[in-house]
Amino acid sequence: MAYLKSETLLAMGFKAVGKNVKVSDKASIYNPETIELGDCSRIDDFCVISGHVKIRKYVHLAPFCLVAGGEKGVTFEDFSGLAYGVQVFSQSDDYSGKTLTNPTVSDEFKNERKASIRIGRHVIIGASSIVFPGVDLADGCSVGAMTLVNKSTQPWGIYAGNPARRIKDRKQDLLELEVKFLKGQQ
Repeated sequence: MAYLKSETLLAMGFKAVGKNVKVSDKASIYNPETIELGDCSRIDDFCVISGHVKIRKYVHLAPFCLVAGGEKGVTFEDFSGLAYGVQVFSQSDDYSGKTLTNPTVSDEFKNERKASIRIGRHVIIGASSIVFPGVDLADGCSVGAMTLVNKSTQPWGIYAGNPARRIKDRKQDLLELEVKFLKGQQ
């Protein structure tokens, strides 16, 4: 995997670019002027990132992820990440048939749901999961593979299923590891 050089990232016109940022040369980035990349963040091959997106420190987006920030935005807090093929949508068409759909139609004929998404600290989302508009994935949650997250979660839970439901508590040992890790980065 080849990563873009820091000079190239800066020339792309991102809203912000931190230190030690890695973005694959095979990732597709739309609207870089609305995207912030925090220190030590990484975007892998074949990801598509668009709209208002804030990626904080130590965030990883694995190959084939889609992050559609749209107007309302998606925020990734520190140490969060997406496994292969996760899709995150901050807006969605009305599928009822009462309105027209798709981006080729003007807003007056559509009824899109637009709501921001927050992916909290230490949240990990499993492969091929989908996150819908308006979801707040609370700090410390983990989401199992192929889960449909259509509602906000409570902190430090393990969620799975379609739709997502809390199946048990998640350990918080990683908070001590975070402290040790950050001390080693100084």
